[in-house]
Amino acid sequence: MFARLLHWKKVVSKRIGEPALVKQLTQDFSPGRFLLKSVLLFIAFSVGVVAIANLRKPVPDTTVMRKGIDVIIALDVSKSMLAADLAPNRLERAKQTIIKLIDRLPEDRIGLIFFAGRAYLQMPLTTDHAAAKLFVNAASPDLIPTQGTVLSQALDMGSRAFNNQEERFNTMVLISDGEDHSPGIEESIEALAEAGVLVNTIGIGSPQGAEIIDPETGEAKKDTEGNIVISRLNEESLQLIAQKTNGIYTRLESSELAVNSIMEQLSGIEGKAFGDTSLMNYQNYYGWFAGLMLLFMTLEFFIPETKKVLA
Repeated sequence: MFARLLHWKKVVSKRIGEPALVKQLTQDFSPGRFLLKSVLLFIAFSVGVVAIANLRKPVPDTTVMRKGIDVIIALDVSKSMLAADLAPNRLERAKQTIIKLIDRLPEDRIGLIFFAGRAYLQMPLTTDHAAAKLFVNAASPDLIPTQGTVLSQALDMGSRAFNNQEERFNTMVLISDGEDHSPGIEESIEALAEAGVLVNTIGIGSPQGAEIIDPETGEAKKDTEGNIVISRLNEESLQLIAQKTNGIYTRLESSELAVNSIMEQLSGIEGKAFGDTSLMNYQNYYGWFAGLMLLFMTLEFFIPETKKVLA
């Protein structure tokens, strides 16, 4: 910008008229002061960039040590979870249960997987439980464009979400109505069992089933032949997953009872201590660089571009 401004000044000077006349008209202009002002602005801008970057360093001996386990929560967000055999519907009851479970795991890292026709890692393992609750509250079938229920993908995604290099206990909580449209679930269960991942499953719904109400039209979902679709809880697949991975299966009738069952099982697991850098104290240097930026901008403001002309 400085170079372009100098070029513009030269072009304008040539357009004004004779060089001798231009020199006489601009004799009080100081190129040195103009250069100094530009340098000061450049330094102020550079220091400002560093200030915004917020350089900091950790204060020694302030890392908070937590003791906990890693918990991946896999939530079924397929449209069958909109069935209302649990008021107000299966999905809302599942979300209420997850929120209560997160509140009971203050020392643990939480990760979230949402799945329907495909599985997605919505949030990696973290101690930021407030963010986890925001994701849970926003869960809906609209997040997954491909509908269906693929339990095997959810299990595979959960296995990959854990850091196998860390010596920590890994557990999954799978919440679904159990309707599975994917092959290869046996292989996924065996892989989790071999990796030592304990999977607790929570069944949402009832064996009698219920209609799936479309939230946009308010009407019951129908198949291609015009028959009303009834979504039923499939407990067998969820019980199989829990059994093969040394977990427990719970049918959700009361959120509090389901959470208590999970916590009773997890309470016997000894969590290992790990440092939580999110609660570490830092010494920030933003103020120093912001002060320098203000100083250079003030100096530039009070330096004129003109010089004193001797009579």
